[in-house]
Amino acid sequence: MSVTYELQRVADDESSTADLALAVTHALPKRLLIGLIGTLGAGKTRFVKGLAVGLGIPAENVTSPTFVLCQSHHGRCLLHHLDAYRVADDDESFELGVDERIEEDAITVIEWSNRFAHLLPAERLDIQVDVVSETKRVFHFLATGTEAVETLRRL
Repeated sequence: MSVTYELQRVADDESSTADLALAVTHALPKRLLIGLIGTLGAGKTRFVKGLAVGLGIPAENVTSPTFVLCQSHHGRCLLHHLDAYRVADDDESFELGVDERIEEDAITVIEWSNRFAHLLPAERLDIQVDVVSETKRVFHFLATGTEAVETLRRL
């Protein structure tokens, strides 16, 4: 049975979302898979921009990879940013190269990871972003596995 840990945080605006993501970067190991789940406009890419800043990557370099499917950025560690919104089936998820990317020493973030969660390793940090109002978001963190749990406990 895998070790799990849950945590919830509220972000009142985009700046708070970026601050929350920045706090996460201070707790990250050198390799972790992060799944981001939420509706269109929930703030998934905004959260990734905050992670990028914390990793020494300019926020303006990070855009939604919906049409390119994957963007990689080099900062104090490698950040892979994938988007599964347009992934139609399991075969297409393999075309993204998810399996290779999560084996690297990198932070791999997958927006819409719930589309093929059954193919992902259990060891990961899932973040559900719920829209409360135009600006307010609730982030539900679920860590599974030792590294992910330790990351969440350091927040």
